[in-house]
Amino acid sequence: MQSRSLKQLDRLTVAQALPVAENTDAVKDRATTPLPAETKIQTEQRWSPAKNLAGERASLLQQTLERHRDERQIVILQDFPDPDALSCAWAYKLIAQQYNIGCDIVYAGALSHQENIALVKLTNLPAQRWTSQTLKNKDLSAYSGFVLIDNQGTTSQLMPLVQQAGIPTIVVIDHHQMQADLQAEFADIRPNIRATATIMTQYLQAGLLSFDSSVGDHVKCATALMHGLRSDTNGLRQAQEEEFLAAAYLSRFYDHQLLNAVLQATRSSRVMDVIERSLKNRVVQNNFSIAGVGYLRYDDRDAIPQAADFLVTEENVHTAVVYGIVHDEDEELEVVIGSLRTTKLTLDPDEFIKEAFGQDSQGRFFGGGRMMAGGFEIPMGFLGGSNENPEYARMKWQLFDSQIKQKLLKLVNPKDNPLVNK
Repeated sequence: MQSRSLKQLDRLTVAQALPVAENTDAVKDRATTPLPAETKIQTEQRWSPAKNLAGERASLLQQTLERHRDERQIVILQDFPDPDALSCAWAYKLIAQQYNIGCDIVYAGALSHQENIALVKLTNLPAQRWTSQTLKNKDLSAYSGFVLIDNQGTTSQLMPLVQQAGIPTIVVIDHHQMQADLQAEFADIRPNIRATATIMTQYLQAGLLSFDSSVGDHVKCATALMHGLRSDTNGLRQAQEEEFLAAAYLSRFYDHQLLNAVLQATRSSRVMDVIERSLKNRVVQNNFSIAGVGYLRYDDRDAIPQAADFLVTEENVHTAVVYGIVHDEDEELEVVIGSLRTTKLTLDPDEFIKEAFGQDSQGRFFGGGRMMAGGFEIPMGFLGGSNENPEYARMKWQLFDSQIKQKLLKLVNPKDNPLVNK
């Protein structure tokens, strides 16, 4: 596979990611041009330069922000932003305010997970939903650039429209595997870090913004960052030294009662229905639990990962995959969305999903993952819609359900063990 170094990009201030080991063909999340690591760092050398590295990155970001003082930027999140993305976008907005840079935090999809909804409502987190139609009606000339936080542009419907408007990429901060060429002034991509909230907290520790426990927005943002850390590290059970150091710093400012209120958000009856369907429809083979849950509303999309979280807790199951057809009435689109959860340390979700579903005609993978979790989105294109005919809708679901199961079970080794319907 062809590789390309970020150092090849002209006129760019690039904060190079810590190297990661080169892997097999399908290892970079939704990549058009996978970028394997250039060098390797010995394990014993890994921790000692961490503080200096974070300081260097913070300094480069500070220089970038200084060059764009008094401007306005769009901060683009993935279509279905999680706590890590939401909290980090808010932290970036607060940092940018020090340079009189105005930021609009936007996402194209929906907040459907109950904890995400609670986080935004209880903290008044300044994120807005902009659909593709909303963006078409916006005067984008007011924005001097856009920023990608916790993503690299491959999971947002807004990217093509922003790029068509000629708005340049100013900043990219992410912890997922390297993806396509990033023509950004500043890019900090660190796949070895468990959460983007860790990176953002390191910027705070380096002095880009001094949190003050007497400032309400600082307390709420620290609480959101702590939630982002917990969310992406499975309650800190998958955390590394960097995450614990970040959590220790945030512990000085966050509101534990507010965080408890976010974590205690109740599941809706529709989410419980999807979990029930996943239990009823699951197929268990070789310690994999695979379940199709049929059609879902766009606003219920986050029920799929919650169902996967539930199925992976079953005895003798180390990996769960749950998927369904999600219908977006606003855009009149349908897409197959799936989530993977695993407790098996030797299973790479990123590699598994990319091997199972491959790439589209433009070379982009349909999905990918990180440690212990992954996801995929497969557009239905010409076959989308027309569900007013119940018989047609039933046949369409059967077709996609069978095809997805076939691709997954091919990797699970169906010939060695008969299917067990539970």
